[in-house]
Amino acid sequence: MDPGTFAVDPEPWGPPWRRWEDVDPDEALARGFYAPVFALSYGAPGAIVIAPGDVRGTVWIPERAGGYCCGLDGADGPNMACEACGLPVASRIDDCSLWQAVWLAPDAVRRLPVDGAEEAVPLSWAELMADWEGTPPFEPITSWGLPAGLQYWWSWSPRWEAAAGRALAHLLVASEGRPVQVPDGPTNEVFQRALDALLPVGPPHLRAVLAGPGPATPDADADILLVPVHPQTGEAWTPADLAAPADRAGASAHLVPLSFGVWRWLVLPEPHLPNPASGGMPHGVLRDEPPLPRAHSLFRHDVRVFERTLARLPAARSPWLRRRLTT
Repeated sequence: MDPGTFAVDPEPWGPPWRRWEDVDPDEALARGFYAPVFALSYGAPGAIVIAPGDVRGTVWIPERAGGYCCGLDGADGPNMACEACGLPVASRIDDCSLWQAVWLAPDAVRRLPVDGAEEAVPLSWAELMADWEGTPPFEPITSWGLPAGLQYWWSWSPRWEAAAGRALAHLLVASEGRPVQVPDGPTNEVFQRALDALLPVGPPHLRAVLAGPGPATPDADADILLVPVHPQTGEAWTPADLAAPADRAGASAHLVPLSFGVWRWLVLPEPHLPNPASGGMPHGVLRDEPPLPRAHSLFRHDVRVFERTLARLPAARSPWLRRRLTT
């Protein structure tokens, strides 16, 4: 989470957990799971996740400071308590390979307005395109135990891997078992290899294209539209959001949600030229940033996000999809 932001998970989160084989199939279906997962949370729904640096007035609960490897994983329940009253109020997560976050227990905290603060109004799609930047596809990943100067390497961004894992589950459902072709370039690099592994190869293909606000006008002939998700509301963009009714092509296409930051970078990738195209440095540029390093491996989506997303989609019970995932 970015500092100063929060999100609410409508699903149950945290302990107690129950293994899939211990849950009655009808109960799992009633909870919105259409395919097996490792375990189901029976915690309270509505947990609030914030950036760790935004927490104030809390202390650790030493007996709940368990973790799997090198940090805290929250498996023992809330590990942070209110400094004033001692009530367990949150779970700090910082174990390796897990997203660093603080999850506030919904039954222990409540929202209060801040004096003088204005009510937040979600940005329009046009404002998002103007004010929000895309998410870079590569990030430095740190490690330990390496020789001096080699404590990190450039890899695909975990945010891209998670966003692609969610979108891939929706792409698979939208395909209905038919081959899918995505546009050339970065979109192809992210999705096509996984689609070819999960779906039949060869024509005729379903066409999946990027669509949304700004330059990504929907293609009337496209079968599937990869559309952005509003980072403040969680709502996916639809062709109905276009101002001109005549431009609302692709209204019958299947919509696949994609994280706004990743979608924006795919639509408007930032160029990185090793040298000025011509002449000297442009006026006002004080330094020449090096090009963004690339990962030295093929893109791999986040399997856990993919499986969790697919398990919550009713189409996961389709015979064709079950056959594809078990072969």
